[in-house]
Amino acid sequence: MGIIPFFRNLTKFWSRDLGIDLGTANTLVYVKNQGIVLREPSVVAMNKNTGKVIAVGNEAKLMVGRTPSYIVAVRPLKDGVIANFEVTQMMIRYFIEKVHNRRHFVKSRVIIGIPSGITEVEKRAVKEAALQAGAADCRLIEEPMASAIGASLPVSEPIGTMIIDVGGGTTEVAVISLGGIVVWSSIRIAGDKIDEAITQYIRKKYNLFIGERTAEQIKTTIGSVSENMELDITEMEVKGRDLLTGLPKTFTITAEEIRDALQDPINAIVATIKGTLEKTPPELASDILERGITVAGGGALLKGIADLIHEETHLPVTVADDPMTTVANGTGKILDEFNLFHKLQLH
Repeated sequence: MGIIPFFRNLTKFWSRDLGIDLGTANTLVYVKNQGIVLREPSVVAMNKNTGKVIAVGNEAKLMVGRTPSYIVAVRPLKDGVIANFEVTQMMIRYFIEKVHNRRHFVKSRVIIGIPSGITEVEKRAVKEAALQAGAADCRLIEEPMASAIGASLPVSEPIGTMIIDVGGGTTEVAVISLGGIVVWSSIRIAGDKIDEAITQYIRKKYNLFIGERTAEQIKTTIGSVSENMELDITEMEVKGRDLLTGLPKTFTITAEEIRDALQDPINAIVATIKGTLEKTPPELASDILERGITVAGGGALLKGIADLIHEETHLPVTVADDPMTTVANGTGKILDEFNLFHKLQLH
């Protein structure tokens, strides 16, 4: 029996198939024929003494940096891959059960977006986590492909399409044609490293320590990467801890300072984009020259990133509509369109 008839026979036993963007920063779940129904941080709060899960997702994110010593808020994925298998399994199970309203007997076919550079061992870990969490079947798809599908790019046509997905843990750059990834690069520098760069800059320049939530807030409020970008807000008041006195302190930081702080991670991302273009076959490169580059992922929301990539590559650059959902929407389209499921190489 071929794979298509096999799945057609099985789908009647599955109540709801799921597409999951298992991100370092956030997890999104797409339910077939319904769309994205869950979008929560990839965070689990646990009691260190008992190993019991206290909170997952939004509730756990609120606890980051605010827990007593016996409670730890864990991000089980690091740089786009599983860093803590057991906690990842618990998190996936929680999200699957939450989508299914806690009904344990519901079995779903699951498609999960993964970074294109992860190893076979890491792929097996993701699959195993989903199956142990209650999935009836799990398939994996590279995030650049899922993101391109979610952004409605013509991935099945004999045309070169370039997608850049700047997530929480990894930046994925890929050139796609005829339903396959022709050239790709993956770098473990993305949203988390950008937040870390802000934290380190403030620590070094002001001798102040800020938490990751504050760094993220600074990035989204006054963060930019292009000098030509006009911002509505050019400075913000920040609260941190003075490393010399140990006391809380309030200070003001400017958008120009943050732009300086982001130079290293942004330069690394730009270098990866250029390196991918250099490896692209001439015929596909000419397609990209005509059609341009699409930027997706949470990092696409960083002010001025499309302008900077255009300045560095001299190619047209656009940001995908709702860039944070492209991977999840891509996995959902694969579930919704059986022909697409058949054409793509799923793992």
